[in-house]
Amino acid sequence: MNKILVVDDEQYIRKVVREYAEFEGYEVAEAENGMEAVNICKDNNFDIIIMDVMMPRLDGYSAVKEIHKYKNIPVIMLSARGEEYDKLFGFEIGVDDYVVKPFSPKELMARVKAVMKRNSVSDSDSKNADRYIFEGLEIDISGREVYVDGQKASMTPKEYDLLFYLVRNKNIALTRNKLLEEVWGYDFFGDDRTVDTHIKMLRNNLGEYRKFIVTLRGMGYKFESN
Repeated sequence: MNKILVVDDEQYIRKVVREYAEFEGYEVAEAENGMEAVNICKDNNFDIIIMDVMMPRLDGYSAVKEIHKYKNIPVIMLSARGEEYDKLFGFEIGVDDYVVKPFSPKELMARVKAVMKRNSVSDSDSKNADRYIFEGLEIDISGREVYVDGQKASMTPKEYDLLFYLVRNKNIALTRNKLLEEVWGYDFFGDDRTVDTHIKMLRNNLGEYRKFIVTLRGMGYKFESN
Protein backbone atom coordinates (compact mmCIF):
# COMPACT_ATOMS: atom_id res chain seq x y z
CA MET A 1 0.00 0.00 0.00
CA ASN A 2 1.40 3.39 -1.03
CA LYS A 3 1.93 5.89 1.78
CA ILE A 4 1.13 9.61 1.62
CA LEU A 5 2.17 12.32 4.06
CA VAL A 6 -0.29 15.24 4.12
CA VAL A 7 1.20 18.43 5.57
CA ASP A 8 -1.08 21.43 6.21
CA ASP A 9 -1.81 23.64 9.19
CA GLU A 10 -5.53 23.57 8.35
CA GLN A 11 -7.14 20.51 9.93
CA TYR A 12 -10.09 20.61 7.52
CA ILE A 13 -7.81 20.31 4.47
CA ARG A 14 -5.92 17.41 6.03
CA LYS A 15 -9.23 15.70 6.76
CA VAL A 16 -10.55 16.13 3.20
CA VAL A 17 -7.32 14.94 1.57
CA ARG A 18 -7.16 11.97 3.96
CA GLU A 19 -10.72 10.90 3.12
CA TYR A 20 -10.13 10.99 -0.63
CA ALA A 21 -6.69 9.36 -0.37
CA GLU A 22 -7.91 6.53 1.83
CA PHE A 23 -10.83 6.00 -0.56
CA GLU A 24 -8.24 5.55 -3.32
CA GLY A 25 -6.45 2.94 -1.20
CA TYR A 26 -3.54 5.00 0.17
CA GLU A 27 -2.19 4.86 3.70
CA VAL A 28 -2.15 8.41 5.08
CA ALA A 29 -0.09 10.17 7.76
CA GLU A 30 -0.52 13.81 8.77
CA ALA A 31 1.63 16.73 9.94
CA GLU A 32 0.41 20.20 10.83
CA ASN A 33 3.62 22.12 10.07
CA GLY A 34 6.89 21.82 8.19
CA MET A 35 8.99 21.02 11.25
CA GLU A 36 6.74 18.10 12.17
CA ALA A 37 6.90 16.86 8.55
CA VAL A 38 10.71 16.86 8.56
CA ASN A 39 10.83 14.90 11.82
CA ILE A 40 8.26 12.36 10.59
CA CYS A 41 10.20 11.79 7.35
CA LYS A 42 13.40 11.08 9.27
CA ASP A 43 11.81 8.00 10.80
CA ASN A 44 9.35 6.97 8.08
CA ASN A 45 9.29 6.37 4.33
CA PHE A 46 6.60 7.79 2.08
CA ASP A 47 5.79 7.40 -1.61
CA ILE A 48 4.68 11.02 -1.94
CA ILE A 49 4.19 14.17 0.16
CA ILE A 50 1.38 16.70 -0.22
CA MET A 51 2.84 19.87 1.31
CA ASP A 52 1.26 23.25 2.04
CA VAL A 53 3.47 26.30 1.51
CA MET A 54 2.46 28.76 4.23
CA MET A 55 2.68 27.12 7.65
CA PRO A 56 3.90 28.09 11.13
CA ARG A 57 7.33 27.08 12.48
CA LEU A 58 8.69 25.97 9.09
CA ASP A 59 7.22 26.79 5.69
CA GLY A 60 6.66 24.16 3.02
CA TYR A 61 9.53 25.17 0.75
CA SER A 62 12.04 25.01 3.61
CA ALA A 63 10.64 21.66 4.72
CA VAL A 64 11.00 20.21 1.20
CA LYS A 65 14.63 21.35 0.96
CA GLU A 66 15.39 19.80 4.36
CA ILE A 67 13.68 16.49 3.52
CA HIS A 68 15.45 16.25 0.16
CA LYS A 69 18.80 16.40 1.93
CA TYR A 70 18.35 12.78 2.98
CA LYS A 71 15.32 11.37 1.13
CA ASN A 72 14.19 11.68 -2.49
CA ILE A 73 10.42 11.74 -2.02
CA PRO A 74 8.12 13.22 -4.71
CA VAL A 75 6.27 16.35 -3.54
CA ILE A 76 3.08 18.11 -4.59
CA MET A 77 2.84 21.63 -3.17
CA LEU A 78 -0.43 23.26 -2.08
CA SER A 79 -0.70 27.04 -1.99
CA ALA A 80 -3.19 29.87 -2.06
CA ARG A 81 -0.65 31.77 -4.18
CA GLY A 82 -0.73 30.99 -7.88
CA GLU A 83 1.87 33.41 -9.22
CA GLU A 84 4.37 32.08 -11.72
CA TYR A 85 7.29 33.03 -9.43
CA ASP A 86 5.99 30.78 -6.65
CA LYS A 87 5.58 27.83 -9.00
CA LEU A 88 9.00 28.24 -10.57
CA PHE A 89 10.64 28.51 -7.16
CA GLY A 90 8.94 25.26 -6.18
CA PHE A 91 10.21 23.49 -9.29
CA GLU A 92 13.71 24.85 -8.67
CA ILE A 93 13.88 23.09 -5.29
CA GLY A 94 12.63 19.80 -6.71
CA VAL A 95 8.84 19.95 -6.34
CA ASP A 96 7.05 17.64 -8.79
CA ASP A 97 3.71 19.46 -9.08
CA TYR A 98 1.95 22.55 -7.75
CA VAL A 99 -1.75 22.84 -6.88
CA VAL A 100 -3.41 26.17 -6.16
CA LYS A 101 -6.06 26.47 -3.42
CA PRO A 102 -8.99 26.08 -3.53
CA PHE A 103 -8.56 22.77 -5.32
CA SER A 104 -10.59 19.75 -6.36
CA PRO A 105 -9.72 16.72 -4.19
CA LYS A 106 -10.43 14.47 -7.19
CA GLU A 107 -7.97 16.43 -9.34
CA LEU A 108 -5.41 16.30 -6.53
CA MET A 109 -5.71 12.50 -6.40
CA ALA A 110 -5.28 12.35 -10.19
CA ARG A 111 -2.09 14.39 -9.86
CA VAL A 112 -0.87 12.11 -7.06
CA LYS A 113 -1.31 9.07 -9.32
CA ALA A 114 0.42 10.83 -12.22
CA VAL A 115 3.44 11.93 -10.15
CA MET A 116 3.84 8.46 -8.62
CA LYS A 117 3.58 6.84 -12.05
CA ARG A 118 6.24 9.13 -13.52
CA ASN A 119 8.62 8.42 -10.66
CA SER A 120 7.97 4.69 -10.91
CA VAL A 121 8.72 4.67 -14.63
CA SER A 122 11.85 6.76 -14.06
CA ASP A 123 13.13 4.33 -11.43
CA SER A 124 12.37 1.35 -13.67
CA ASP A 125 14.13 2.83 -16.67
CA SER A 126 17.20 3.77 -14.67
CA LYS A 127 17.85 0.15 -13.66
CA ASN A 128 18.66 -0.74 -17.27
CA ALA A 129 20.59 2.41 -18.14
CA ASP A 130 24.31 2.78 -18.78
CA ARG A 131 27.08 4.98 -17.51
CA TYR A 132 28.04 7.83 -19.84
CA ILE A 133 31.31 9.78 -19.92
CA PHE A 134 31.75 13.02 -21.85
CA GLU A 135 35.24 14.37 -21.16
CA GLY A 136 35.16 15.28 -17.44
CA LEU A 137 31.41 14.78 -17.15
CA GLU A 138 30.37 11.37 -15.83
CA ILE A 139 26.70 10.42 -15.75
CA ASP A 140 25.57 7.29 -13.89
CA ILE A 141 21.88 6.96 -14.68
CA SER A 142 21.37 3.68 -12.79
CA GLY A 143 22.83 5.25 -9.65
CA ARG A 144 21.26 8.66 -10.34
CA GLU A 145 24.63 10.35 -9.88
CA VAL A 146 26.49 12.97 -11.88
CA TYR A 147 30.17 13.84 -11.47
CA VAL A 148 31.85 16.99 -12.78
CA ASP A 149 35.64 16.60 -12.90
CA GLY A 150 35.37 13.94 -10.22
CA GLN A 151 33.15 16.02 -7.92
CA LYS A 152 29.62 14.77 -7.29
CA ALA A 153 27.03 17.29 -8.46
CA SER A 154 24.05 18.17 -6.29
CA MET A 155 20.90 18.65 -8.33
CA THR A 156 17.15 18.52 -7.87
CA PRO A 157 15.30 15.31 -8.86
CA LYS A 158 13.85 17.02 -11.92
CA GLU A 159 17.28 18.25 -13.05
CA TYR A 160 18.50 14.65 -12.96
CA ASP A 161 15.46 13.49 -14.93
CA LEU A 162 15.96 16.23 -17.53
CA LEU A 163 19.68 15.52 -17.96
CA PHE A 164 19.13 11.76 -18.20
CA TYR A 165 16.48 12.22 -20.88
CA LEU A 166 18.71 14.57 -22.87
CA VAL A 167 21.62 12.13 -22.65
CA ARG A 168 19.53 9.12 -23.63
CA ASN A 169 18.50 11.11 -26.70
CA LYS A 170 21.86 12.75 -27.40
CA ASN A 171 22.29 14.50 -30.75
CA ILE A 172 18.50 14.54 -31.22
CA ALA A 173 16.71 17.90 -31.42
CA LEU A 174 14.04 18.04 -28.70
CA THR A 175 11.32 20.66 -28.56
CA ARG A 176 10.30 22.24 -25.27
CA ASN A 177 6.89 20.57 -25.57
CA LYS A 178 8.55 17.18 -26.09
CA LEU A 179 10.64 17.69 -22.97
CA LEU A 180 7.57 18.72 -20.99
CA GLU A 181 5.71 15.63 -22.16
CA GLU A 182 8.52 13.16 -21.50
CA VAL A 183 10.11 14.60 -18.34
CA TRP A 184 7.15 16.24 -16.61
CA GLY A 185 4.36 14.16 -18.13
CA TYR A 186 1.38 14.85 -20.39
CA ASP A 187 -0.68 15.94 -17.40
CA PHE A 188 1.77 18.66 -16.32
CA PHE A 189 0.01 22.02 -15.88
CA GLY A 190 2.75 24.41 -16.89
CA ASP A 191 4.44 26.04 -19.87
CA ASP A 192 7.74 25.80 -21.71
CA ARG A 193 9.35 28.41 -19.48
CA THR A 194 9.58 25.66 -16.89
CA VAL A 195 11.95 23.83 -19.25
CA ASP A 196 14.08 26.95 -19.74
CA THR A 197 14.35 27.46 -15.97
CA HIS A 198 15.51 23.89 -15.39
CA ILE A 199 17.96 24.01 -18.29
CA LYS A 200 19.50 27.13 -16.73
CA MET A 201 19.88 25.43 -13.36
CA LEU A 202 21.23 22.29 -14.98
CA ARG A 203 23.86 24.23 -16.92
CA ASN A 204 24.97 25.99 -13.75
CA ASN A 205 25.59 22.60 -12.13
CA LEU A 206 27.55 21.22 -15.09
CA GLY A 207 30.16 24.00 -15.14
CA GLU A 208 32.22 24.04 -18.33
CA TYR A 209 30.37 20.95 -19.56
CA ARG A 210 27.26 23.05 -20.01
CA LYS A 211 28.56 23.28 -23.57
CA PHE A 212 27.02 19.87 -24.28
CA ILE A 213 23.49 21.28 -23.83
CA VAL A 214 22.86 23.23 -27.01
CA THR A 215 20.02 25.73 -27.40
CA LEU A 216 18.04 25.41 -30.61
CA ARG A 217 16.67 28.91 -31.07
CA GLY A 218 12.89 29.02 -31.29
CA MET A 219 12.63 25.26 -30.81
CA GLY A 220 14.24 23.63 -27.79
CA TYR A 221 17.46 21.87 -26.83
CA LYS A 222 19.69 18.89 -27.51
CA PHE A 223 22.60 17.17 -25.81
CA GLU A 224 25.32 17.37 -28.46
CA SER A 225 28.27 15.02 -28.35
CA ASN A 226 30.35 13.20 -30.97
